[in-house]
Amino acid sequence: MKNDVVPWLLDGDPAVRWQTLRDVVGAAAGTVERERQRVARTGWGARLLARQDPTGTWAGGRSSDGGLYSPKWTSTTYTLLLLRDLGLPATNRQARKGCRLLLDGGFQRDGGLNYGTWAKWTGRSETCVTGMVLSILSFFEYEDDRLDTIAGHLLEHQMPDGGWNCRRAAGATHSSVHTTMSALEGLRLYERHRGRAGRGVRAAQRRGRESLLVHRLFRSHRTGAVIKPAFTRFAFPPRWHYDILRALDYFQAVDAPRDPRLAEAIDLVRRSRGEDGRWRLHHVYRGKTYFALERPGGPSRWNTLRALRMLKWWDEA
Repeated sequence: MKNDVVPWLLDGDPAVRWQTLRDVVGAAAGTVERERQRVARTGWGARLLARQDPTGTWAGGRSSDGGLYSPKWTSTTYTLLLLRDLGLPATNRQARKGCRLLLDGGFQRDGGLNYGTWAKWTGRSETCVTGMVLSILSFFEYEDDRLDTIAGHLLEHQMPDGGWNCRRAAGATHSSVHTTMSALEGLRLYERHRGRAGRGVRAAQRRGRESLLVHRLFRSHRTGAVIKPAFTRFAFPPRWHYDILRALDYFQAVDAPRDPRLAEAIDLVRRSRGEDGRWRLHHVYRGKTYFALERPGGPSRWNTLRALRMLKWWDEA
C-alpha cells in the first residue's frame, strides 16, 4: 500500500482498529473480536453510550418525539446509526434498550416506521426512516416479529425503477438515491439477522442495486451529467445522505457482482487518495453532535478504511 497506512489506522479508535484488522489486515477472528469488544468500553463508542438517558433514549428531553428521531444528530436514531457503523457488539444491552424504544415508539399502522406528531395523527410511515431503523434493529439482532412486517413494507413500496423514494406518496415517480441507500442497508442487515428473508428480499436488493447502477452511482441515466457534486464527496457519518463511497461500501458488504458500471465511481475513489496514501474527510453534515469524530478537510481514518476495504473487494475479483 502507498506509504503503508495500516499502522496509522491501527493507531485510531477501537472502532477503526477492529474493522481494519478484519477487513484490511485479515487478522484471526479472536483478535478481531477482542478489539471489537473494546468499542463499548473506550473511545467513541463508550462516549456515546455514556450519553444515553436513564429511559434508554438519547436527547430524550429535547424534542417533541422524545428524542427518538430528533434533534439531528443527537437523537436515538442517529446515535444508534453511528454505533452501528462503529460496530458496537450486537448484544450490547444499552443499544437493545434503545432498539425497543425505537420500535415501540415508531411502528405505524401501515407497517413501516416514523416519528413525531404527524406520524401519530396519520399512522403513516416514512420510507427513509423505515430503512434506517430496520438496519439498526437488525444489526443489534433485536428479536420481534414486527421486523418481518417492516421488511415487507419496504418491499411493497419499492418503485418500478427498482429504488425507493420517501416522497412517493407526494407524487414522486423516480427513486431517490438517499432513500434507496437506506432501504438497501436495512434489507441487507435484516436478511443477515432474520435468516429466513428468502428470495423476495434478495431480489429487492438486486433491483435496488440496479437502480443505482443505471446511474453509474452518480450520473443521470438520461444526460450522463453528474446528478449532484455532493455525491462525489465523502462524509462520515453519512447520516441519511448518499455518496458513492457509502454506496460502494454496501456493494462490497454484499459481495455484489463486479459490474463494469461501477468502474468510474471506483476510479474516482482511487484518484481522491492523497499522496500520503490517505483519504480526506471532505465534509460533515450540519447539526448538533455530541463530539467530532474527525476534522473536516483533514485525513480521515473512516474514509481511508472504507475506501481500502472496497478496493480490496474490487481488486481481488
